[in-house]
Amino acid sequence: MTPLEKADLLQGTLDLLILKVVALGPVHGYGISQRIQQISDAVLQVQQGSLYPALHRLEKRGWLEADWGESDKGRQAKFYRLSSEGSKQLAAEEETWNRLSRAVTLILDTAR
Repeated sequence: MTPLEKADLLQGTLDLLILKVVALGPVHGYGISQRIQQISDAVLQVQQGSLYPALHRLEKRGWLEADWGESDKGRQAKFYRLSSEGSKQLAAEEETWNRLSRAVTLILDTAR
């Protein structure tokens, strides 16, 4: 199976994926893209050109907080963590996603 590009993801899905991955624990940008790829069995690959603008947007909205630290390779990196507002947003986004996916599944199951 080939990886899905950004254009293949529904609008807003990237924000949900980032929030969910960051909820697992503090992580830097490259680590976020790696976790998404690993957890999705390499179906989802997030390019830097999509990831970093999304991280800045989520931080600006107050859903992510960040501090500079040292990566496992000894480089300075910005580590992101979920804020309390981000936790609330993640719960809301997960509920919306679950409703949407149930609706799409219903349509696919009945359209056979």
